[in-house]
Amino acid sequence: MNLAIAALITGIALCVGQYFIWMYAPVEMTMGLVQKIFYTHMPMAVWAMISFFVVFLFSAAYLLKRDIKFDYIAGAAAEIGVVFSGLALVTGSLWGRAAWNVWWTWDPRLTTTLIMWFVYAAYLVLRTSPMSAERRSLVCAVLGIVAFVDVPLVFYSARLWRSVHPNVLGAKGGGMAPEMLTALLVSVAAFGLFWLVLLLVRYRQIRLSGELDARMVWDND
Repeated sequence: MNLAIAALITGIALCVGQYFIWMYAPVEMTMGLVQKIFYTHMPMAVWAMISFFVVFLFSAAYLLKRDIKFDYIAGAAAEIGVVFSGLALVTGSLWGRAAWNVWWTWDPRLTTTLIMWFVYAAYLVLRTSPMSAERRSLVCAVLGIVAFVDVPLVFYSARLWRSVHPNVLGAKGGGMAPEMLTALLVSVAAFGLFWLVLLLVRYRQIRLSGELDARMVWDND
């Protein structure tokens, strides 16, 4: 599919998601309109973890095949994951201020998410380190695999330890009304299309940049 068409479809999907959030989903009785932050917070958290899973898969694929395109995909997914998880932390803080009357609490889910963000931010810093391209790709692939250890901890932290964070992925959608669950699923799907377009665009940019760098090295030799 043409990338421009995919971007147009994604824009429409995001607009539909906003309709479901603001017009279809009912206003939560306790927190009111502030609760609607959740419909943005949750999809970004979900797709951040999917991003890091993609980093894990393609890092392993690079170690097995030594195909540079796998390294490019891992790098693109990591960038999107860091942005999405950072925004999930920010929107979660805004939501937490209304729900818990504090901007931040060292809750297991929040703490493991913050650690995850720092680990993958370090991964991105490593990708800009001054070493040979082949060695940098190899080191990043190893880190991309090791770093994934924290992702399941984020997912299961609310179950493993005592947490004030709501377990929305639990039984029956965390007790949400059917309209709320529908709005959430539509928003997750819309953000999924957005994530895919971002991944394709960033992969293309990284690939072209890598080809340009390789050509410059070849010309200098």
